[in-house]
Amino acid sequence: MDNPLWKNIEIRNQLKIIGKEQSPDLVLTNAYYLHGIYKKWMTGNIWIHDDRIVYAGQEMPKIGNETEVADMTGKFIVPGYIEPHVHPFQLYNPQSFADYSAQLGTTTFISDNLTLFLSMENEKAFSILDQLNELPFTFYWWTRFDSQTELAAEDMLFTSKSVGEWLDRPEVLLGGELTGWPKLMAGDDQMLYWIQKAKMTRKKIEGHFPGASEKTLARMKLLGADGDHEAMTIDEVEMRLLHGYGVTLRHSSIRPDLPSLLKGVVDRELNVYEKLMMTTDGSTPSFHKDGVMDLCIRIALEAGVPAIEAYMMSSYNVARYYNMTAMHGLIATGRYANLNILDSIDNPVPSSVISKGKWLKRDGEKVLALPEINWDVLPDLNMDFELTEDDFQFSMPFGLDMVNDVIIKPYSVNIDTHDGTLSKDHDESFLMLIDKHGKWRVNTLIKGFTNAVEGFASSYSNTGDIILIGKNRRQMWLAFDKLKEMNGGIVLMESDEMICHIPLPLGGGMSELPMEQIMEQETVLKQALKERGYKHGDAIYTLLFLQATHLPYVRVTQKGIYDVMNKKILFPAFMRQ
Repeated sequence: MDNPLWKNIEIRNQLKIIGKEQSPDLVLTNAYYLHGIYKKWMTGNIWIHDDRIVYAGQEMPKIGNETEVADMTGKFIVPGYIEPHVHPFQLYNPQSFADYSAQLGTTTFISDNLTLFLSMENEKAFSILDQLNELPFTFYWWTRFDSQTELAAEDMLFTSKSVGEWLDRPEVLLGGELTGWPKLMAGDDQMLYWIQKAKMTRKKIEGHFPGASEKTLARMKLLGADGDHEAMTIDEVEMRLLHGYGVTLRHSSIRPDLPSLLKGVVDRELNVYEKLMMTTDGSTPSFHKDGVMDLCIRIALEAGVPAIEAYMMSSYNVARYYNMTAMHGLIATGRYANLNILDSIDNPVPSSVISKGKWLKRDGEKVLALPEINWDVLPDLNMDFELTEDDFQFSMPFGLDMVNDVIIKPYSVNIDTHDGTLSKDHDESFLMLIDKHGKWRVNTLIKGFTNAVEGFASSYSNTGDIILIGKNRRQMWLAFDKLKEMNGGIVLMESDEMICHIPLPLGGGMSELPMEQIMEQETVLKQALKERGYKHGDAIYTLLFLQATHLPYVRVTQKGIYDVMNKKILFPAFMRQ
């Protein structure tokens, strides 16, 4: 850390509390709490002053007039849960997701910086981090080394200066995730330099290796990868452990693998729980109706994982892996006062939550919401251009075939695209990716999205550029115009009527609303798409994955239609007049 977390005067006052010259703010008496080092339940008293545990043990402090004393008899106290792999920009924003998650016991995020990195200069992004640091919630970050797509000016964005400034931030704990690892394997010394820089300050490197062979895992370990969250089978879990990886087991809206992975761990009696962590990996809002890290713990308990191990997989194990047990994951002297108070060991949803020493939830009721932050430094979308008839030319010889949620293959276009409307008897639709500033566009067809969506527009995308999809050019155009009026969001049009929409005014990609309201909007949108033929797992992720060049086989990008396997542009983007 560049600066001590507590000032000298604060530490001196904490020492006076130990000496019983002063009193703490809060004392939890008769506390039955989980201790990560002993791996057992302890009984004692927990003294809290401001945001820190000043003491946890058998002693009682001096009780002053302002000291709150809470009797914990009959309760079970565990450390605040840590989500080690958060993409906090999935329609929700970091503050709104944190506010929701905290009520379910997740009080620490380790988060992706990609949206901030691509949206604004570092100085402005860091002002957002500074605001988030003031909340009674703990944010840590990772910094990307690649954009996971083909940007028109990637070399100008990802520089040693810009990436290095993120690595120098004390709350940045790791580099990655390495979606661009094939470049690294092929000899990209720039990325290797960033990995080495991260290693010099003892930061971790997180991989992104779905389906990787043993040789690939071994090579990436030599190149500096420390962990990976992409194991989809128990055999892949074992292979990562064999080569010394930190393994984060995933349960997400795209890959709900956690039950089968933990069943494999239990059935094979691997006894490697201390080496495992869990994540929801950037799931979309409605997935979290069932919880955040509390959901993962519940799944672990149902799979037969011992209770202490299940709770440690979402607290102490994460803190130990990221070298922050001095602050997190342990109920002991000197740590952040992040505590979940449970009514039963079998139910990981806390009845009360303390985060940085403040009650956020008490006796089942929300008592403190996280303050909102100021997003003024985030650039508005401001699409100050109009579409023209020329933009709606779709004469490509091939299109994109959505085989499933992650695989898109090229296919030969055999239908007439000159008419303004495509038949609903098939599942081919017009697709346009258009620069949010109106400079360029990429036109093609997409097969397998739906067979009945007339007009669909989204500013929620991998790069913040605009996605248009539909059977009817007029409805696509109307959806685009509605998107402009909203200054960002997602719009579904049919017969000149707006069927549903999700306003995303924060940079065109994030909502200002609380999670519960975003969930409702997303549920309505997904149901409307399903009724019109969408048959894949998560429509919101489809919008991200259209540009994601870490997935096979072709993608639509700022540079044009991109062949992932051969690393070349098949058809370039058109510059608009």
